[in-house]
Amino acid sequence: MQGGLLLTRREKIKAINKETCVVLLLYAIFFAWWYLTAYGLGGGDPAEYKFVFGFPAWFFYSCIVGYIGISLLLWIVIKLFFKDIPFDEEEENDA
Repeated sequence: MQGGLLLTRREKIKAINKETCVVLLLYAIFFAWWYLTAYGLGGGDPAEYKFVFGFPAWFFYSCIVGYIGISLLLWIVIKLFFKDIPFDEEEENDA
């Protein structure tokens, strides 16, 4: 086995469930960020919008900063907390 962990089936399912919950939580945070910045900064008269790099501030912070932020956060979480779980091991043992 190269680089993976020897886990029982129950441990694999537990790890997968934990990782799924973490990703869903991060995407819920991303949606909240997107919603609050898009609708919080996007209300009012468009003539009064502030602009960042040529984009309305609500769009820049909700779509551009939010996407870059969630991408970096997901990358960090995956690199630091997720495990490499081999699935082919069970198939070899069953054969």
